[in-house]
Amino acid sequence: MSGAWGTVAALDGEYALIRMDEGGCGRCREPGGCGGNHVASLLCPTARTFRVFNAEQRLVGERVRVCVAEGSVRRGALHAYAFPLLALLLGALAGSAFAGEAGAIAGAIAGLLLGWWGLRRAQLRSVNDPRLQPSIKS
Repeated sequence: MSGAWGTVAALDGEYALIRMDEGGCGRCREPGGCGGNHVASLLCPTARTFRVFNAEQRLVGERVRVCVAEGSVRRGALHAYAFPLLALLLGALAGSAFAGEAGAIAGAIAGLLLGWWGLRRAQLRSVNDPRLQPSIKS
């Protein structure tokens, strides 16, 4: 599991609002880390807050580690970037084969919309999958 540290900022029923300590993956200061924390602080100066199921009944002010299942970040990135791009390219190629340049443009737009639709469906499916939800670990 990969995770990052944060602090419980508030409680919302069975959920805790966690204010994350840093942007990026949490490996910025480790050898081999990408330094994404520096870019994240430039682009988003306010602290990120996530709503996480609070099964361990953590209290406001406690420092916790928020973890996600191994592979879920890779899977999310694949859905968000690769599928729409692949659909766009395949749509452009198919449109080009049928109607030249105008067909390529129309096919690319249709492919991008199809890729977005597939991304939206994947996102709606993953919302209710407990394996893909962030969790608080001790």
